Amino acid sequence: MLRPKIPTNPAPTGRVTPPVVLEPSTVLPVTQVPPAVPAAPASSSRPAVQLTPGAALALVGGGTAVVLVVGAVLVSMLLAVAVTAASVAVCALVVRSLINADAKRR
Repeated sequence: MLRPKIPTNPAPTGRVTPPVVLEPSTVLPVTQVPPAVPAAPASSSRPAVQLTPGAALALVGGGTAVVLVVGAVLVSMLLAVAVTAASVAVCALVVRSLINADAKRR
């Protein structure tokens, strides 16, 4: 018969200690304010950033995530309908078979 090989755990080579966790003793308040972002120059006739519908949707809240969630919901609903339809069809065949078998006995 086949016998599994059970590995042996080697003994630790040195002293094992947990890592040291440092906690801050004081919290320093933030005194510096980050510099403001300079505005785009007004002399340009074109906007600095051109938004396409896909980019606008991504900026609103992650368009790819929304599409994936909606797609997963629709696929799961379609699968639920398909499973329900198949089970109803099987039940219909069983009931039809029982009715036909009962009619042949009489």
